[in-house]
Amino acid sequence: MTDQVVHVTRETYDSEITRSDVPVVVDFWAPWCGPCRAIAPILDALAGQYAGKVKVAKINVDEEPEIAGAFQVQGIPTLVAVRDQQVVKQLVGFGGREPLEQLFSNLAETHVAEAK
Repeated sequence: MTDQVVHVTRETYDSEITRSDVPVVVDFWAPWCGPCRAIAPILDALAGQYAGKVKVAKINVDEEPEIAGAFQVQGIPTLVAVRDQQVVKQLVGFGGREPLEQLFSNLAETHVAEAK
């Protein structure tokens, strides 16, 4: 895992997600989930590529069921894009690299446009 990806708990949720100055892609996952393990290297690469523009936060659903419940996570992996404390996109399952690249690109473009 790259140092651009943060593991979020109840204690760090506000500082890492609510008060983030960049959009956040929240990865709801569990260590026993095969598709979650498959998506991890792609998220690591995108986190590095979009460092400073989009943050990746991982939340283990087994350790933080309350946060997963608040986002109505029904299956994993679930990726939730959060910008300005609002959910702007949700992807359930692993549909390959392209939808992830598009998600990050759209979030980064929107963030840059809003900053101007």
